[in-house]
Amino acid sequence: MSEQLAYVIVTPYSLYKSRTGGILSRLISRTGLDLAAMRMFAPSPELAREYADTIVSAADPNDRKIQEELAAYVFKNLSPDPKTGRRRRVMMLLFQGQDAVRKVRSVVGNLSPDRRGGETIRDTYSDLIMDDDTGGVRYFEPAVLAAPNEAEAERKLKLWARFSDADGGILENVIVYPAGQAPERTLVLIKPDNFKFPTGRPGNVIDFFSRTGLYIVGVKVLHMSVAQAMEFYGPVREILRTKLKEGVSERAKTVLEKELNVKITPEAQAALGEVLGPLHGDNQFDVIMRFMTGYTPSERPSDAERKSPGTQKCIALVYEGVNAVRKIRDVLGPTDPSKAPPGSIRREFGSNITVNAAHASDSVENARREFAIVNPGENNFKHVVEAAFGKV
Repeated sequence: MSEQLAYVIVTPYSLYKSRTGGILSRLISRTGLDLAAMRMFAPSPELAREYADTIVSAADPNDRKIQEELAAYVFKNLSPDPKTGRRRRVMMLLFQGQDAVRKVRSVVGNLSPDRRGGETIRDTYSDLIMDDDTGGVRYFEPAVLAAPNEAEAERKLKLWARFSDADGGILENVIVYPAGQAPERTLVLIKPDNFKFPTGRPGNVIDFFSRTGLYIVGVKVLHMSVAQAMEFYGPVREILRTKLKEGVSERAKTVLEKELNVKITPEAQAALGEVLGPLHGDNQFDVIMRFMTGYTPSERPSDAERKSPGTQKCIALVYEGVNAVRKIRDVLGPTDPSKAPPGSIRREFGSNITVNAAHASDSVENARREFAIVNPGENNFKHVVEAAFGKV
């Protein structure tokens, strides 16, 4: 069976209720598919209308009445607010692999008023409540949207790709704040240690961040290049070259005194630190480079190689809200997981100073610098769709 591309749309209500992490966890861990792209959308009236017009399909296992309710829901809830004109947030997830459409749809589930347990995403997060007196729908929330078959997936993905530049990216003016509150934006990277095999960890990390009450306004699947990593972690390199002098000189002193049976004076130990500290710092920098990209700089000597995407996967997220930088870093915890408090992300998911689950900007200024490097608004979504189906 050939590779397929499948999508899941996280509805505005699911985003508002911070259900994104739980949804993503189920999709990754239960389908085993590759998370190929993610993109935030603020649909225009045109996109909402055209997508709603594609919903009713003979191939959909939901009955015709439910499909019509779903089409009405899409037009109403994905369109801008009719009172304010403010657009609503939508998250698009792309999954790639063998039999992807069926696998995704089986985890998403169908819509039914007779829900049985919590086996599917819709079993857990959707609602379809009927009015016993009229037989009509009293309340309806599908939680997520997905295509019923491969042909429908292609048709709808081409539609969203066509609008992805104008209606997608890092969203502006989608959140209302009380007067006097000044929101910040900060960058989060969910690091490669969460993607070693299909697991719910990336979604679990997002769940932890949802405790901040902040809003996701940008998202991208990132394969960081060596060039990006060198610029991103450039300030860390100089810190490592200086910070590690004392520790490496102490270790060198112990080894040399044991192996050579000589006494290392404090002056000699300091000299060892001056020589070995920068070398050890550069080695640790290479460890970070390999962890984040799959390569060290020496393994990618040319400019073209350094600028090409690495082999390791991250998710880059832009969070917005009041005191966003501080709130995210409080939940993340300190760099060393062994020193992180219980309940923090790095305590729960980190292994060591390098393999520590996630990164977050430490200031608004650094967030801007990091945005410029990793470009979370880049339209990788469209690239993936066009690679599968051709130009849209």
